[in-house]
Amino acid sequence: MKCFFFFFLAIMPLLTWAQVPTITPTATYYMTKDNQEESGVISADPNAEPAPPLNAPVRVVFQANPSRPFPEGYSDYVHYDWTIKGTHIDRKNRDDPEDVPETKDISYKRNEEEFELTLNESGTYVVELRAIFYDEGGSNVLYEFPEEGEGNNSITFTITESQLEFPNGISPNGDGHNDELKPKDGFKSIVSFHAVIVNRWGQKIYSWDNVNGSWDGKHNGKVVKDGVYFLHATAKGSDGYEYNIKKAINVISGYNNGENNGSTEE
Repeated sequence: MKCFFFFFLAIMPLLTWAQVPTITPTATYYMTKDNQEESGVISADPNAEPAPPLNAPVRVVFQANPSRPFPEGYSDYVHYDWTIKGTHIDRKNRDDPEDVPETKDISYKRNEEEFELTLNESGTYVVELRAIFYDEGGSNVLYEFPEEGEGNNSITFTITESQLEFPNGISPNGDGHNDELKPKDGFKSIVSFHAVIVNRWGQKIYSWDNVNGSWDGKHNGKVVKDGVYFLHATAKGSDGYEYNIKKAINVISGYNNGENNGSTEE
């Protein structure tokens, strides 16, 4: 009997520990990178893989992931206190060598178990969660996450600064190489976009409003004649930079016969 009593005393802390709720905060991101939809999960686990650089706009779903059912005596109500803080460097004047970038603090507060944010500004973000568990009467705190001395439980990720460039020409001949006019590989964090193609007389040939879109070299369903066309693209990056790209686009496809004169040129 004495042995059993001492054994019970020895395992009692383990039984108490086993009755503690668990919280596993995560951030699931959804974004477009290199024209491909991409997603992943970022956790507070220090042993997890670090988050890759994210491209804005990025949709992030934050989840507390509490253990359920809660131990006996616990209320179903849990108070959540999320804090999301970021440091944004505004580079809208980055073409000016004498410009000093402005730094801005970004802050969000949420109290839901799960919520979603779409983030458009570049910078480093740190996410922290506190959770308070109450008894069934709702008046006494039974457990707080994280426990004191538990260490770093934050989620950290970075949204990249923007980049946008276009090639000088296309060859829409159907060979699968350079058939469309679209941003060069590596464009990133463009949060608004509009582009127009005109011919040399200023007549509109095509326009699009999604940076992941493109011009296939056609007008009215037909490949335009070889020649010079003009692109005007305006965009805004996650870092505040405003793009105003105006450039000549050479179309070289070999289609100059009368059956492929989709442009308004004569």
